[in-house]
Amino acid sequence: MLSLRLSRALAQGRAARPEPPSRAALLAALLRKRAAAHNVGAQDLEALLRDQIRWSLPMEAGQIEPRRVQPSNGSPG
Repeated sequence: MLSLRLSRALAQGRAARPEPPSRAALLAALLRKRAAAHNVGAQDLEALLRDQIRWSLPMEAGQIEPRRVQPSNGSPG
C-alpha cells in the first residue's frame, strides 16, 4: 500500500509533458531559424534548414521528391 501511495505521489508531482508541436508550428520554427541563419551569413546552416523546410512541407501523391544535397566532402550520401 505504501508503494502505491508513493507511486501516485510521484506521478502527481511530475511536470506534464508538452504536446508535440504541430506541423505548422514546426515549419514556422524552421523558417525563423533559416531567416536567422541568412541574417548572420551562415550559408551551410541556411542550406540545411532549407532542406528541412522542404522535407516538412506536405506532399501530394505523385509529386517529385525534393532534391537531395550531397555532403560537402563530396562522398555520396
